[in-house]
Amino acid sequence: MSDIKITIIDREGEAHVIDAPTDMNMNLMEVIRSYELAPEGTIGICGGMAMCASCQCYMLSHEHLLPEKSYEEEDMLDQAFFVEDNSRLGCQIFIKKELNGLELKIAPEST
Repeated sequence: MSDIKITIIDREGEAHVIDAPTDMNMNLMEVIRSYELAPEGTIGICGGMAMCASCQCYMLSHEHLLPEKSYEEEDMLDQAFFVEDNSRLGCQIFIKKELNGLELKIAPEST
């Protein structure tokens, strides 16, 4: 396996340094769900289709080159709550070795 380290700050403010596999084609939303860092049913509601913004995260480290936002991601973020300049949908960022050391915070629930 080829894992990278990612720091994820949950909605309560607790930081978790986790191992994320680069060889399973997972995205950040799936990693957050697999480590149960957000309550069941509060993240990835649309299944990773960029249609709900429940997996919105704030990218805290700026040295990582993230993929450009797609039209669908931009559109969803335009409709989401608590959006910041560094907001991204976790379902649209796939785990790659270049993201080693990434730090992010899960955005608050929009309920």
